[in-house]
Amino acid sequence: MNSSGTNSKKHLLETVETLLPIQWAEKACEALMSTFEPEQLPPDRFHYHQGVFLSGMEKCWRVTGDDKYYDYIKRWVDSQVLADGSIKKHKPDELDDIQPGVLLFNLFEQTGDERYKKALYKLVPLLKSWRTNESGGFWHKGHLPNQMWLDGLYMAGPIAVQFGKTFGESEYFDMMTFQAILMEKHTKDPGTGLLYHGWDETKTADWADPVTGLAPEFWGRAIGWYPVALLEMFEYLPEDHKDKATLTSILQDLLIALTKYQDVATGLWYQVVDKADRPDNWLENSCTALYVHAIAKAVRLGYLDDKYLPYAWKGYQGVIDTLKFDGDGNVIIGQICIGTGIGDYAHYIARPTSENDLHGAGAFILMCVEMSQASYPS
Repeated sequence: MNSSGTNSKKHLLETVETLLPIQWAEKACEALMSTFEPEQLPPDRFHYHQGVFLSGMEKCWRVTGDDKYYDYIKRWVDSQVLADGSIKKHKPDELDDIQPGVLLFNLFEQTGDERYKKALYKLVPLLKSWRTNESGGFWHKGHLPNQMWLDGLYMAGPIAVQFGKTFGESEYFDMMTFQAILMEKHTKDPGTGLLYHGWDETKTADWADPVTGLAPEFWGRAIGWYPVALLEMFEYLPEDHKDKATLTSILQDLLIALTKYQDVATGLWYQVVDKADRPDNWLENSCTALYVHAIAKAVRLGYLDDKYLPYAWKGYQGVIDTLKFDGDGNVIIGQICIGTGIGDYAHYIARPTSENDLHGAGAFILMCVEMSQASYPS
C-alpha cells in the first residue's frame, strides 16, 4: 500500500475510534441523504422501510436540533400525503404501510397543518376493521390469511398508542396491548425465552408447524421489532393501564433471554438467533442494532437493571467494528439481511445481505441515538 493509502486507512481507524454514538447516527443519516433525495426514497410507496429510517432520523433531529433532518423528513412525507390527507400510494391491508404514519405526529405538532392530522385519521382507524384470526390477532398482510408476524407490532403498535394519547382515542390502548400479549402468548418458546417469527392459528401456511402453527425458527430482526415496539408504546400508554405490568414482564423476559445469545467474540447476534453452532449461520447487524437499542432504552427508562447495559455497549461496538466508508467518506453499514418472509432455517441463511438499505440504516440510527443517551462503561 502506498503512503497515501496508509494515511487514508490510518485516518479511517482514527475516525472509527473517536466518533460518538450521535455522530455515527448523523453519518448514517447523511450517507442516505447523499444517496437519495427524500422524494426518491425506495420503495415507491408509503412503507415501513422509509418509516423506520425516518423515525431514526427524527430521533436524531430531537437530539441534535439540526433542521436539515426535519426538513428531509417533511419533504418525504409531503411527497406522499395529499391535500385531503389521503396517502398517494400505499397498501391499506398491509401493516407495513401503516407504520410511516408515526412521522405525522411531529409534523402536525410543529406546523399545525391539519393535513397531517387528516392523514392520521385515514390511517389509524383502518385498524378498527382490520382482518383478524379467530383469536382476534391482526393478519400481517391481506393476502396472507390468519398470519401474525412479530414485525406487525412495530408496524401498528406505536402509531396506534400514540394516536390514542394524542387525540383522546383510548380504545387504541386496549387494542394494541391485546395484540402484543396475544402474539407473545403464541410465539414464545419456554425453553429459550425467544419468540418465533410468526404464528398461523389455522396451521395452513406452508411454514406453519402442523400442531402449533408456529414458524420454524427464531429470526433475528423479527424478534428485534417486538421490544422496540413495546418501548415506543410505553411512551404513550398510561402508566396505570391494566396490561402495563404484563407487558413490562414480557419485555424484561425477552431482553434478558436475548443476552444469552450474544456472540462473545464480536458482540453481534446471529441471523437465526439460537443456532450459533451452525457453520453456515452468520452475524447480522440490523437485529443487533435493534437489540442494543431496546436493551439500552429499557435500562434508561428503568425497565431493566443497569447491569445489562454492558451487553448493549458490546453489541454497539460490534456493529461499529463492521463499518466501512466509500470513496466519498460516506459510512457503509453492511451485514444487513434484506426484507424477509417466514421460512425454514435454509430460507433465512440463504437470504442476501445489503448495504445501507433503509430499514437496516434505520435500525442503526435508532441504536446510535439511544446509545448517545446511555452512560459510558467505566
